[in-house]
Amino acid sequence: MSEMLRLSDVHAFYGESHILHGVNLHVKQGEVVTLLGRNGAGRTTTLKAILGLVGRRTGSIKINNQEAAHLAPHHIARMGIGFCPEERGIFASLSCEENLLLPPKVAEGGMSLEEIYTLFPNLKERRMSPGTRLSGGEQQMLSVARILRTGAGLLLLDEISEGLAPVIVQALGRAIRMLRERGFTIVMVEQNFRFAAPLADRFYVIEHGAVVEEFSASQLDSKAEMLKDYLGV
Repeated sequence: MSEMLRLSDVHAFYGESHILHGVNLHVKQGEVVTLLGRNGAGRTTTLKAILGLVGRRTGSIKINNQEAAHLAPHHIARMGIGFCPEERGIFASLSCEENLLLPPKVAEGGMSLEEIYTLFPNLKERRMSPGTRLSGGEQQMLSVARILRTGAGLLLLDEISEGLAPVIVQALGRAIRMLRERGFTIVMVEQNFRFAAPLADRFYVIEHGAVVEEFSASQLDSKAEMLKDYLGV
């Protein structure tokens, strides 16, 4: 498997605040990798640093072996990256389907509306509903579905299960499994360990803006005590 993403000694700043302190991680093509840690540990900032959405960053960020640390966010997106932010950011005045028709194409192979509706049947039922009428879970599905239209092969998902009903969380889990089968590469930030654990191939634990542990899914059981210390799970 080729390497899709590599961060080497990445530091990130918001104004004078130094948030990331030398993050090192890598993600192979087709992998699902989850960033674990407490709130404020630097997980979301890691995703934003990849995209150039922080005040300043240093270090190396390679996407498909191309250095991206010096690039503007719109150029990074066109390297085939889709970002699903925690705040979702859908257009409330547009219908569900209009939201899906808006995203720009960043690479070949974006999903058709039919494929999206197969993946998220709820969105097909609500396709004519305005964004304001969608439930929180439907808005989250729409936020994920929107980036699948762009052709992005590397998906950065920030807390997509947060605050949602269990039935919606299960649907999102099924969607991630289907995306993985289709060859997407996924980096997730998740607070919900029970949601993330069965989905990911590998895990990174981030604490105080640095990676403190890395382990594979097969090591989960042996890492239970360590995770309890870091996450309180």
